[in-house]
Amino acid sequence: MRLLHPFEPRPELGGIELKGEASWRGGVLQVRFELRSTGNSLSWPALALPPARRDGLWQSTCLEAFIAAEGEASYWEVNLAPNGNWNAYALSGYRENLRPVGEIMSLPYNLRRSEGIVELQFQLDLNRWIPADQRVEVSLTAVLEDRHQSLSYWAWKHSGDEPDFHLRGSFQPLDPEG
Repeated sequence: MRLLHPFEPRPELGGIELKGEASWRGGVLQVRFELRSTGNSLSWPALALPPARRDGLWQSTCLEAFIAAEGEASYWEVNLAPNGNWNAYALSGYRENLRPVGEIMSLPYNLRRSEGIVELQFQLDLNRWIPADQRVEVSLTAVLEDRHQSLSYWAWKHSGDEPDFHLRGSFQPLDPEG
């Protein structure tokens, strides 16, 4: 697991640790996040029953994955809220033509919440769009909302002058696994 870092380190973020890992096997992306927060610093949305596809999840606490086939301008954005809501978007290029991926009708993920800990795992079959033997580029990111409704932006790598998870310079190569 690799640490995600806040775009702007602030003292109030010191009690937060966020890790993520991704693997690419057989055309399926597997992602796992582990978020730990001491005290009551983060705002957690109430559990959604039933979980549903929703827009705007990044306006509050949301774990995200950005995925692209190496060398392609198009990419996908997956948003997962710790209340069970989700969405998957396709874009044709940098912030261009954002649209929900209609072929993905549900995105079940394993979510475990306890006091100060969120563990989330999901897998996404991308065989329809990316050949299993092709290298992909991935960026794991998060928007975290604290109790004062202030947002912080976390990523494996930040490559811009301001938080922008869509910048391809932040995506990391991921080779296909056996």
